[in-house]
Amino acid sequence: MNKEIKIALVEDDENLRFLVAERLQTEGYKVLEAANGDEAEQMIIAEQPDIVLLDWMLPGKSGAEVCENIRAQGFDKLVIMTTAKAQDIDKIEAYNFGVSDYITKPYNMDVVVALIDNKIKFSLNSDKTESYKFANMEHQPNTHILIKDGKKVELTILENRILLYFLKNKNKVINREELMMEVWGYNADVNTRTLDMHIVRLRKKIEDNPDSPKYLQTVRGIGYKFAL
Repeated sequence: MNKEIKIALVEDDENLRFLVAERLQTEGYKVLEAANGDEAEQMIIAEQPDIVLLDWMLPGKSGAEVCENIRAQGFDKLVIMTTAKAQDIDKIEAYNFGVSDYITKPYNMDVVVALIDNKIKFSLNSDKTESYKFANMEHQPNTHILIKDGKKVELTILENRILLYFLKNKNKVINREELMMEVWGYNADVNTRTLDMHIVRLRKKIEDNPDSPKYLQTVRGIGYKFAL
């Protein structure tokens, strides 16, 4: 199935690029490589890959700029940002450049391959849009959209991941560590305050009264529970 799938790998660290490219080729993907922002942008527009793995820190243009520019030129495929610092994720969140998802470094290649396989399977079957309906809402995780009372609410990448995890684990008490692991990944240096802040923002988007939440409930001393 992967034969025609093209992945643009934009990474200035030559060793890492070599390793990732080799692994993706082993998985049967066609890999295009670029080492800086300008080169990447031209390549992506010319080749129209199915997925872009884009490093946040690049010589020349930053990954953010590249993403913004290719989006402005109508590139609508998946862009996965790779970043070495958890702090950068917050920057990716703060300015939404049209990033579809992200991976933190040092990354586990099995995780990267699983994420890509998953995204590809999804985009190939995109008529079967993944969606979760609850109460008067519907969550469409692949487009980061929540539809509430017929109105679209945009979710950030992190809010999207948090909500999806809750919807897959309805009515279960989830501790903060488990949720942080799921959302930020195994090497993230985030603290529970950061998580709680995202929960507060998510509540504002889904709850009628965020101060006494009906769905996203706090379980004192443990974590949270998505009550339906």
